[in-house]
Amino acid sequence: VPSYTIGPWPGNPNTASNQNWVFQIPRNPAPAAVKTATGLGPIGLWSNGVAMFNAKDAMSYNNQNAWFQNAVYVEAGSFDSCLGHPQMTGAYHHHQNPRCVYKSDSRRHSPLIGYAIDGYPIYGAYAYANSDGSGGIVRIRSSYRFRNITDRSNPSPAGPAIDAAHPLGYYVQDYEYVAGLGDLDAYNGRVAVTPEYPAGTYAYYATIDELGASAYPYAVGPSYNGTPVTPNGHVTVPGGVTTYVPTSPGRVLTTLT
Repeated sequence: VPSYTIGPWPGNPNTASNQNWVFQIPRNPAPAAVKTATGLGPIGLWSNGVAMFNAKDAMSYNNQNAWFQNAVYVEAGSFDSCLGHPQMTGAYHHHQNPRCVYKSDSRRHSPLIGYAIDGYPIYGAYAYANSDGSGGIVRIRSSYRFRNITDRSNPSPAGPAIDAAHPLGYYVQDYEYVAGLGDLDAYNGRVAVTPEYPAGTYAYYATIDELGASAYPYAVGPSYNGTPVTPNGHVTVPGGVTTYVPTSPGRVLTTLT
């Protein structure tokens, strides 16, 4: 539960509660030869310990696992002013840009706002224009767009008609990745110099559009670039670790020896 005010969540009967999770995040991540799709539940942590979820809610059209609902669209009415809400076990989370976690400033490189469970950092929406750290500060653009479709026949089985009740964006399959369309790859990241990684690192970005609204796929997704560590939030710390207690209260980092 974050330290700032959260809620209310209109139409959402759930209440945010402490989860007492323990996550393991790789310290030296590397690109995976075979990519893993982001699943339901935590796919990373924001810098305040709140969970990051992917773009999906838990529902697909007619439960056929072909057309998955976009939580940012379908559940928008239940988000609080920080763009978060709790699920049924009380896990408060964000599917999109966590605007209360950091202050978005188009004049400065966004801060490091979290880590995905594959070990790669996540930054806010603004960064250096060029991957070598040059070119000034720009909004980092997603390379996804709406598909040019008039119906939802592909993938099969077909989804509902594109209409006022189910417009484009209602399902994550309404989007497609186009290499070079924006600044980021299919995993919503790139290799670039950042303030915390002056030699460069692969990093994800919390993407927004030109009006400041969250832009699909929002942070990580639909697959990880690296190898995620599982089980999410339920890691047992083994014996023989070195425990570091930082000056910031309430946070403990354990490192395997």
